[in-house]
Amino acid sequence: MSEVNKRRPQNMKQTLKDLLAYLWHSKYLLLVVVICLIISSSAGVLGTYFIRPLINDFILTKDVYGLAKMLGLIGLIYLFGVVASYTAARLMINIGQKTIERMRRELFDHMQKLPIKFFDTNKTGDLMSRFTNDFESIQNAFNNSLLMIITSTLQLVLTFVMMLILSPILTALLVLMVIMMIFIVKKIGWISAQHFGKQQRQLGIVNAYVAEHIDGQKVIKVFHHEDKILSDFEKINDDLRQTSSKAQFYSNIMFPVLGNISYMNYALTAVVGSYLTIIGRLDVGALASFLQYSRTFAQPLTQLAQQSNILLAALAGAERIFTILREEPEVDQGTVTLEQRGSTWHWIDEDRRIPVVGNIQLTDVDFSYKPEVPILKEINVWAKPGLKVAFVGATGAGKTTITNLINRFYEIDKGEITFDGIPITKIKKADLRKTISIVLQDTHLFSGTIADNIRYGRLDASDSEVISAAKLANAHSFIKRLPHAYQTEITGDGASLSQGQRQLLAIARAAVANPKVLILDEATSSIDSHTELLISEGMDQLMNGRTSFVIAHRLSTIRNADVIMVMEKGQIIERGNHDSLMAKKGMYYKLYTGQIELD
Repeated sequence: MSEVNKRRPQNMKQTLKDLLAYLWHSKYLLLVVVICLIISSSAGVLGTYFIRPLINDFILTKDVYGLAKMLGLIGLIYLFGVVASYTAARLMINIGQKTIERMRRELFDHMQKLPIKFFDTNKTGDLMSRFTNDFESIQNAFNNSLLMIITSTLQLVLTFVMMLILSPILTALLVLMVIMMIFIVKKIGWISAQHFGKQQRQLGIVNAYVAEHIDGQKVIKVFHHEDKILSDFEKINDDLRQTSSKAQFYSNIMFPVLGNISYMNYALTAVVGSYLTIIGRLDVGALASFLQYSRTFAQPLTQLAQQSNILLAALAGAERIFTILREEPEVDQGTVTLEQRGSTWHWIDEDRRIPVVGNIQLTDVDFSYKPEVPILKEINVWAKPGLKVAFVGATGAGKTTITNLINRFYEIDKGEITFDGIPITKIKKADLRKTISIVLQDTHLFSGTIADNIRYGRLDASDSEVISAAKLANAHSFIKRLPHAYQTEITGDGASLSQGQRQLLAIARAAVANPKVLILDEATSSIDSHTELLISEGMDQLMNGRTSFVIAHRLSTIRNADVIMVMEKGQIIERGNHDSLMAKKGMYYKLYTGQIELD
C-alpha cells in the first residue's frame, strides 16, 4: 500500500493529455464502453428505486399479478445491466491491450533512436522497469481500475440524485455522515502513511544489512563474528516488526471503522425515516428504497478510494514512459551516403563518388561529457588503411572516448574528424557505422543460434561467410564441438559459454561485417594467454588492409602496432612504435617494464 501511495505523477494534466491521445485511437469503442457503463450503472440504481412502487403499489395493495410483472421488469433491467457491464469489460480489455501494445512499440522504437549518451546516463534496470512495472500498472488500470472508477462515479451521482428525489432531508443527513467518514479516512490515512514510510525506511535498512552480510560471509567467518551480526540483525529486525505492526494496524482499521459508521448511518436513517413516514412526510416504499441506497452509497466511495491509488500509480508509470518518449532522438544532419556494390564501396557526396578506403584523421579534437570538465584535449591522430593504431593509458585517460567519437556516439566540442577526407558530421550516421566494426570489452550475445549471433554483424551473410568469419577468429574449432555446432541455441547472454568463447564470437561477428575500420576495445581482456595466442593470427588477418584502432591493457598485444599512442588525462603524451617508445624510456617504457601499472 505504501509503495502505491508514494507513486504520484508530477504533472497530472500533461500525463492525462498524453494518455488520452493514445486512447483516442479507440475513441468509438470508448464511446460504446461509456454508453454500456451508463446502462449498467443506471440499471442498478433504477432497480433499487423500483422497491418503492413494489411496496406501495403492489405489496401493500396485495396485487400479486402486478407484483409479478414488476419483478419481471426489474429482472429484465438487471439483465440489461449485466450484459452492458460484461460488454464494457470485454471492450475495455481490448482497448487497453491495443493501447499498451502501441505505447510499448513506440517506446521501444523511440529508444532505438536515442543517442548513446542517454543509455550511458540511465541505468539499465531503471529503463527495463518501464517495460515491466510501469506497463503492468497501466494494464491493471485499464483492466480494472478505470472501469471501476467510471462505474463508481456514475453510481454515486445517480444514487445521490435518486436520494434527493426520494427525501432531501434524509439525503442531507447522509451527506453529514459522509463528511464525517471523509474526515476519518483522511486522518487515519495520514497516520497510516507515516507508519508505512517508517516501515519502508526500516525495510531498506534490513535489506541492506542482509545484502551486505551475505556478500561478506567469508570475512564474517574468518573473524568469527556470526554471533555479533545475529545480535545486530535481531535488533533492526525487531524495529521493522514494530513499525510494520503499526502500519498494518492503521491500514487494516480503516474499513472496519468505515463499516461501523455505515451501520450507524443506516440505523440513524431508519429512525429518522420512520419518523418522517409516521408524520406523512415519506411513504413506506420511499423509505425502503432510501435505506437500500444508504447501504450502497458508501460502496462506490470505498471503491473510488481503493482504485484511485491504483490509477495514480498507473499515471505515474505512464508519466515515466512519456518522459522517455519526449527525449530528443539522435540528431543526424548528414547528407553523404554510402553506396555498396559488391566489395566496392563509395561515399556519395552530391555528384562526387569517393572510394571508401578508411582514412581516419582527428585534428585538434577537444571533447567533454559535461561542460567545463574536459576529457580530451587537442587530440591529433591520423590512420590510413592497413595501419594499426594502439592506445594505452590508465582508466579514464580517454582511450575509449576517442573511438566513441569516431562512431559519432558523441559529438566533439572542437576540432574535426574526417573519414576519407569527409567531415564525419556530413556523413549519415547509419552509413558511417556500416563501415566500422567494434569488438567491445563487454561482449553481448543475443538469444538465438551461434550462427545468428555471428551473422548479427551482417544480416545477409551466407552460412559459408559465417563459417569463414568464425575460422578467421579461430572460433570454428570450439563451435564444432558444441552439441549442434553453428545451430546451437544460446540464451542469457551466452551464459553457457566461457568468457573467452563469447569474445571469440564477438570477433567473428566483427569479421563477417567486412568493415573498412576496425575498433578493438580491450577485445582480448577476457581471453586467457592460450586463447590469446590462438586468435593472434586471425586478428592480424582481420586487421590486414583495414584501419585498426586497438585499446589494450595487455601491452604484449600491441607490440606489433604501427603507432602506439600513450594517453594521460585526455592528452597524447607519447607516440611511436614499440621500439622507438622503448628507446625513449618514457611513460610507455615504464608501463611495459612494470615500473608503473595500468589501473
